[in-house]
Amino acid sequence: MTSLPGELPFRLWRPKLFECLRHYRRQDLTRDTIAGVTVGLVALPLAMAFGIASGVTPQAGIYTAIVGGLIVSLLGGSKIQVSGPTGAFVVIVAGIIAQHGLSGLLVVTMMAGVIMLVLGLSGLGAAVRYIPRPVVIGFTNGIALLIASTQIKDFLGLNLPGDPSEFFARLRALAENFGATDPVTLALASASLALILLFPRWAPKVPGSIVALVAGTAAVALFDLHVETIGTKFGGIPQGLPVFDIPEFRPDLILPLLPSALTVALLASVESLLSAVVGDTMIGDRHNSNVELAAQGLANIAAPIVGGIPVTGAIARTATNFRSGARTPVSGIVHALTLLVVILVAAPLARFIPLATLAAVLFVVAYNMGEWRETAAIWRLDLADKSVWLITFVLTVVADLTLAVEVGMALAALLYIYRISQTTTVSAVTVEYIEDGRPHILQDKDVPPYVTILRIHGPFLFGTTDLLADETRDLSRFAPIVILRLRNMTAIDATGLHALEKLNERLRKSGRTLLLCGALSQPAQFLKQAEFVEHIGEANILPHVQAALARAREIYEGFSGVGEEMARDFSRSHL
Repeated sequence: MTSLPGELPFRLWRPKLFECLRHYRRQDLTRDTIAGVTVGLVALPLAMAFGIASGVTPQAGIYTAIVGGLIVSLLGGSKIQVSGPTGAFVVIVAGIIAQHGLSGLLVVTMMAGVIMLVLGLSGLGAAVRYIPRPVVIGFTNGIALLIASTQIKDFLGLNLPGDPSEFFARLRALAENFGATDPVTLALASASLALILLFPRWAPKVPGSIVALVAGTAAVALFDLHVETIGTKFGGIPQGLPVFDIPEFRPDLILPLLPSALTVALLASVESLLSAVVGDTMIGDRHNSNVELAAQGLANIAAPIVGGIPVTGAIARTATNFRSGARTPVSGIVHALTLLVVILVAAPLARFIPLATLAAVLFVVAYNMGEWRETAAIWRLDLADKSVWLITFVLTVVADLTLAVEVGMALAALLYIYRISQTTTVSAVTVEYIEDGRPHILQDKDVPPYVTILRIHGPFLFGTTDLLADETRDLSRFAPIVILRLRNMTAIDATGLHALEKLNERLRKSGRTLLLCGALSQPAQFLKQAEFVEHIGEANILPHVQAALARAREIYEGFSGVGEEMARDFSRSHL
């Protein structure tokens, strides 16, 4: 990353908080405080649930949310990003603890933090986007399934002998002990799940997980229900500040722990930047990837000092932060302070929190993070993309995430090479070739003011889709009808297709129409197989730019006054 003329290099590393405080007002503080308290309360049951499901204590999850949320909000590159423990790490953390113990987990987390810090400071923050969508969806689906499977015993009130960590062994143990289900625990868990799902329909601004947590805890305390709680399993949550303890670093463990550290760093980087992009879309801003990764790295270095687990950006909490009124990183700071107040004041009450309620919370988290609609979209793609997704998913479930990501990336790289090789052609230039190309050229075409033409040149595969997002970030620059010229787009994959779908959705919401034209054989076949026609309409996919301009004229003539006014405003502003 290079600095602009007259710009000091340190400005490129300035946290978003510094930028926001320059014009901060009292109204901003009010909104950020309300949002921060709200998302802090939402994070409380999630942090405890993630800590327990990961094989550590509930307070470890809370400490992670406090430290991670505070550091990333102070030093990060996103305005409304909320960080802390997330469901994506439950399986990884549990596996690391099983293999290397709690001390191994703390060292892995710090190593991952160093890796992320190096990625950010070296300007390689954008490199994590080179992960194809089938791989991301594959291990997300696998993690969601594993999380759900680990919570069945607490949901049913079962005591599994040995508590198997392997997926099929766990299912076998659950089936063998199903008859020992505790009716009281099952009733409490079912009621908690119903509250989480149904209460937001009555009061959309009140998080269902908070209602379930309060109701479940109150039920245990008032009616003396004999169910497993945080108090019976962990002895409660200690009141007060966490104990600071720097883990012992053993150089001989660097190589054995390096694969796990790389997996944690990679997943934390991907999830953090995805969450930051979601925040950008909501607030109309653009995050700084390198600053964000550096802050996430520092948070992961600091979290183990208080006994915490890996930190990353949390998409659901970031969305809740925005919906609650947040506009600056101050809300993330308030979120961390809210959790700190809970630890200092209300920790003794935590002993009544039932594990059945936290299991219900994690069931909902597992479903939401699974991106099951995306899975259906993957199945509409070609065999190669489906194979990458399936192998990544299966390995995540039956082996471990490290192996799944490694194999998935290797397969994606081979697929990338294959698709690039298919774009190379050698042929003689004939009279027919020249005549066939005339409708595609722009030089002799009259482009009316109600049309903006975009083009994609080269393969549109994973790692390149950010170029389209960057070019279309400000849709006010675009006319009512946008023609995307694909004449020189040689190949496309699932990640590229997802980018086109997102562009079409954004243009539609802004009142604009997207037309595609000139797709070559591989992109044309891919778009047809993936049923992209249903998103854009068959009439809006044209063979060449000449036909696209004719279709644009037809659409414009049918515009209402709003469309015509948009076209006139666009013309005046671009004269």
